[in-house]
Parts: sequence; C-alpha cells; structure tokens
Amino acid sequence: MAFTDTTLNKEINKAIELTVVMPCLNEAETLATCIDKAMSYLARSGVVGEVVVADNGSTDGSQAIAEAHGARVVNVPVQGYGAALQGGIAAARGRYVIMGDADDSYDFSMLQAFVERLREGYELVMGNRFKGDIAPGAMPSLHKYLGNPVLSGIGRLFFGSPIGDFHCGLRGFNKQAIQALNLRTTGMEFASEMVVKATLRGLKITEVPTTLSPDGRSRPPHLRSWRDGWRHLRFLLMYSPRWLFLYPGLTLLLLGLLAMLALLPGPLTIRHVTFDVHTLLIAALLQILGIQALSFGMLAKQFGINEGLLPADSTFEQLRRFVSLERLLIAGAVLSGFGLIGVVTGTSWWAMHSFGELNYSSMMRLVIPSVTAIALGFQLILVGFLSSIIDLKLGKN
Repeated sequence: MAFTDTTLNKEINKAIELTVVMPCLNEAETLATCIDKAMSYLARSGVVGEVVVADNGSTDGSQAIAEAHGARVVNVPVQGYGAALQGGIAAARGRYVIMGDADDSYDFSMLQAFVERLREGYELVMGNRFKGDIAPGAMPSLHKYLGNPVLSGIGRLFFGSPIGDFHCGLRGFNKQAIQALNLRTTGMEFASEMVVKATLRGLKITEVPTTLSPDGRSRPPHLRSWRDGWRHLRFLLMYSPRWLFLYPGLTLLLLGLLAMLALLPGPLTIRHVTFDVHTLLIAALLQILGIQALSFGMLAKQFGINEGLLPADSTFEQLRRFVSLERLLIAGAVLSGFGLIGVVTGTSWWAMHSFGELNYSSMMRLVIPSVTAIALGFQLILVGFLSSIIDLKLGKN
C-alpha cells in the first residue's frame, strides 16, 4: 500500500498519544533538564509521545538545545505566553497535550496522574499546587497568599468553576476539546481563559496535586506580578457580564429607586440627619448609572454570544425576544413622555409666578424625577437600536 505524505502524517499523528508542550523564551539554562525529564517519563511509562518546544524568539540558543535533546521546535513569531502555547498546541501531534513552563519549576518526569485522568475521559486536567506542595522559595508570598487565592476565588465565584488553582502552569487536556474553545488571548491571561471557557462550555474538568519547585533560572522570571495579575482580573471581569454589569447595575438601580420613593413626599430625617432634594439628586444619578450598567451587561452578553466568546443562553435569548427593539422604543417613549410632561408642568408653574422665585424643595421634587425619566427613556431607545445593530451580522432583524 502506497502512502502519500498527508496519509503518512495522519498515521504518525494517530500513533502519538501525548504531546508535551513547553513555551520557551530564552530558557537555555533549564530547557534541557525539562526536555530530558519529559523524555524519561515517556520512555519509562511506555506512552507514545513527543516533546514540542514552542519558541517565542529565543536568542540564547534554546532552539538548538531543544533539538539536540530530541524535542521538536515550533517557531511562534507572535509574542506572548498565550501565543507561544497556542502555536505549540496547534503543532502538537498527540491526542492529549500536557503543557508546562520550561523553567524546571514543574517535574516533567511525573506526568502519570495527568495521563490517567485524560484516559478516563477528562478533557481538562489541572495541576493544583495548593493541594500538592509548594517548595520554599518556589512561589512569592504575594502570589501564594493574595494573588492566586483571590483570582482563583473570583474565578470560582464568577463562573462556578471547580478549579482551586487557576494559574497552575502544568495542565493536561484533550487537544480537540481545547482547540474547539477558540482560545484567543496571547498573554499570561491565557491560563485563565482556558479554565473559564472550559467551564462555560461544560468540559469534564478535574485536578491533580502538583509540586512547584523553585525556578531553576538565574535571571528574573517573565511574569510581572501586578501587571499580569491585573490582566487576569480584567479577563475574568470581561468574561462575566453578570458580575461586571448586571449585579452592580441592579444594586445601583434599586438603591436609587428606593431613595427616590422615600424622598418624593418630603424631607426624611433619620437620627438627626435630614435627607432632602440633594439626596434625591444622588438617587437620580444612581438610577441612571444602574440602567446604564444593565444595558451594557445585556449588550456585552449579546455580543459575546454572537461572536462565540460566550456559550448560548436560552434564558437570555427568551429575555431578548421579549425586550425587542419595538418594546424598548415604546418604553423609552412613554418614560420620556412622562418626564417631558413633568418638565412642562414645572415650567408652567414658574411662568405662573412670572419666572420669579419658587419653593425650591417642591420644584426640585418635580424636576429631578422628570429629568431622570427623560434620560432613562432616551437611553432605552439608544440601547434598543444598538442591540439591533449588533444582530445585523446574524440577520436576526
């Protein structure tokens, strides 16, 4: 039977079960050790596999070292941790991929727990350094007691993820399942994106205890604590319209509405503190900000679903069908109309007093709710049109 090059490549790919991917940027000091440990695991375990070094533009000879120790080098021109890993994952020939940093902080000779879980059908197997061991000096106190626990906690809260260590660099996964997530980030936040999208898409996820050892390099790490921590937090917020927009918006709207209802009849005194029209003005601001946040949340989720960034949500789609452009236009027009009536009424009162002085408190109790209603009504109209514009590409209008 004659094999073409394409057929031969397919047969080779079928034979490889595991690809170990290491992102690399000037890792000459530790790269050989990492590759040798991975190769020793493959030889000892009998797992058919390969080691891929995703090089991100090294200038210290890392490429030659990798090839000399039996790894396959993939050059990734786009800079960034996430970009390097995406390039390495795309080039992987194995059904399963285990990725890990090439700084000798993870032991590539101890991968059996990951492989066993992958063979059991788990699509993402995360290492957990807090369930395993963190050697003295391996993780800065800022990361150990603040950064990782806080960001991992936020991830669990926002997305219901079962992962306790969002940022462990050693993790294994089913290549096909992870590539279907369409991961896009090119920086350190790639680690969070993988966990978040895997959770949202309902992938089968588990953890295994992992040991973190001190970085074996003499130079400082590429990681920048505050910059990369902010990038992770920013990503978590952007991928959760509920926590970024919906919950804050509902809180602001309800606080503003309750305060306005309490102050419309007249001043309110609580323990010698009197709240009057100035507080009523703040209540109006809270309502406007609340509606704006809720609108942004709806638009953000709509855009995310349309672009494939977020999974489809049947409840949200039902809400969208109910809150149609036409209904928003009607609601906006009615709200603005009531507001306009209030402004006209106030102006008429002013004219009846020859545009002179009026009772300040009474007039502001009419004008503030009226102006607020106009602002909210106009905003609903704009949101309705913008939502329809977002759907134009999909032909939903």
